[in-house]
Amino acid sequence: MWGNPKMGKLTANGVKAVLSQPGTYQDGDGLFLKVDRRGGASWLVRVQRDGKRRDFGLGSAKLVTLARARELASEIRRKVRVDGVDPIVERRQSAAAAMTFEQAALALHAEHNAWHNDKRKAQWLAALKRYAFPSLGGLEVRSIEASDIIAAISKVWSEKPETGRRIRGRICAVLDFAHAKGWRDREAPARSLAAGKGLPKQPARNVHRLAMPYASLPAFVASLRERFSFGRLALEFVILTAARSVEVRGATWGEIDLDAAIWTVPATRMKARREHVVPLSAQALAVLSRARAMRADRDGLIFPSPANGKAMSDMALLKVLRDAREDYHVHGFRSTFRTWASEQTGFPSDVCEAALAHQNPNRVEAAYARGALLDKRRKLMAAWGSYVDGASAQVLKLSGAAR
Repeated sequence: MWGNPKMGKLTANGVKAVLSQPGTYQDGDGLFLKVDRRGGASWLVRVQRDGKRRDFGLGSAKLVTLARARELASEIRRKVRVDGVDPIVERRQSAAAAMTFEQAALALHAEHNAWHNDKRKAQWLAALKRYAFPSLGGLEVRSIEASDIIAAISKVWSEKPETGRRIRGRICAVLDFAHAKGWRDREAPARSLAAGKGLPKQPARNVHRLAMPYASLPAFVASLRERFSFGRLALEFVILTAARSVEVRGATWGEIDLDAAIWTVPATRMKARREHVVPLSAQALAVLSRARAMRADRDGLIFPSPANGKAMSDMALLKVLRDAREDYHVHGFRSTFRTWASEQTGFPSDVCEAALAHQNPNRVEAAYARGALLDKRRKLMAAWGSYVDGASAQVLKLSGAAR
């Protein structure tokens, strides 16, 4: 491993002379100077422990003098031979003792590579900085107990239940990460942080977002068309495709096949991380036609922000509703569509669920749904487009839709 080390005691001047000459130079009693071909030079000391040879780095020869290297080597030899201490283990334990919660959180944030986008990555850390770092940030990560976490999040847990749950999850993720890194001897105390145990029970969550009754929808869409804006067009497209706001706001012309009348949303932009094909009704194609007429860019975003040409924010479509003095939520239009399909058509449930990109837990059925149900979904979306367009004053009863 070491080749033919040049024997003999080193001198300070001798060290300077060999720093530009690749090789391994021995000072004696296990102390070596190693110079690599890239110009790096480092001190190492070799000792025997339990019949095994161990090498310990002492630092760069450009920063650590020969005299200091000899002192460090002597100290390591004493720890190993006299005290029976492994310097590497000792160094790791020392690093773990000094590791704070904030340092561990920053390390996790830097190493984690499964963020959906840069915005989510920034939000993840910003929430910890606001709610966790003030109480936990300076604590040694190895010493944090359930009581410390409860004290840190009890206020936000009660005042902002959803935010409290997210912060609790992120704190536990940091502690589990620290455990995996050896900075902590146990995983996060998740069981002690369950609602009703360490933390008080929260009020029942209302997961439903206020949805516009489908009977009111044709008149509302007609009002959207009274004047032009990309926000209004995007909201109409959300309604006609029953898609999520984020999918529409990020939609590009490259995802649209006008000849086949389909919109293919890539897996990277879908909540379930699976590609979703949306059949486009005549009304949805008309929205695209109006959007294209207003933009010279035929490759970028379909519904760009007028302010900067980038994707609209999640508040842009909500503002359209608020300007119209409607208290409904953008996401609620998916519920509007689903209620209409259930109450006013004969389309099977699996067709309606596939239109919403809801995942079927049965993989075989899911694979079938992505293929064979496309034609049925095309009929469903055509019927929905006609209803939204106010083509019929009466509710559609599509008794033959399931055939």
